[in-house]
Amino acid sequence: MRLVLASASPRRLELLAQIGVVPDAIRPAGIDETPLRAEDARAYVARVAAEKAAAVAANEPGVVLAADTTVVAGRRILGKPADAAEAEAFLRLLSGRRHHVLTAVTVIARGAARHRLVDTTVRFRQLTAADIAAYVASGDWRGKAGGYGIQGPAGAFVPWMQGSFTAVVGLPLAETATLLAAAGIRAGYNCKEKA
Repeated sequence: MRLVLASASPRRLELLAQIGVVPDAIRPAGIDETPLRAEDARAYVARVAAEKAAAVAANEPGVVLAADTTVVAGRRILGKPADAAEAEAFLRLLSGRRHHVLTAVTVIARGAARHRLVDTTVRFRQLTAADIAAYVASGDWRGKAGGYGIQGPAGAFVPWMQGSFTAVVGLPLAETATLLAAAGIRAGYNCKEKA
C-alpha cells in the first residue's frame, strides 16, 4: 500500500519513523491555513487537516496522511509566528498559564476519510524576560504552532502536561497508527522510501 505524507514537517516524518512507517512520497499541501471568521479552534484544526489530505489525495494514488497542529490560549488560535516579535508575544501570552495543543489527523484511503482530533493540555512555568529573549534568539520557534517546540529547548518551560506528547510535537502516534492500520498500513512495517 502506497503512503503519501501531506506535510513538509520534518518532525512528522521523524515521528512516523518511530513507529516504523516511512512514506513512499512527501507532498505538502499548499492550502490556505487562515482561520475562518468565527471558526473555533477545534473546527479549524480539523478542517485544515481534512483539506490538506483532500488536496493531496486529488492528485496522488494510495493512502494520504495529513495533520495540523495549533495552540489555543483561551479562545485565541496561535498559529506559526510570522516573525520574532510575534513569537515573543505568544510566549508572553503562554507564560505561567495552561493552554491547549490541538492536533487533527486525517487519513484518506480508497476514497474514504477517517479523522482524529487530540487535545493536550500544557502548562508553561512563569517565563522571565531573559527566558523569552533567549528562546526567541535561538530561532527554535520558527515554523512551530504557538511559537515553541516542546521537543527542543522549550521543553524546559513545561512542568506539566496532560495528553499526548507526540501530538504536541505534531503527530499523535497512537491515533495515527490506528488510522493507518484501518487503511492497511501497519506500524512496524516499513514502506519503501522513494526519492
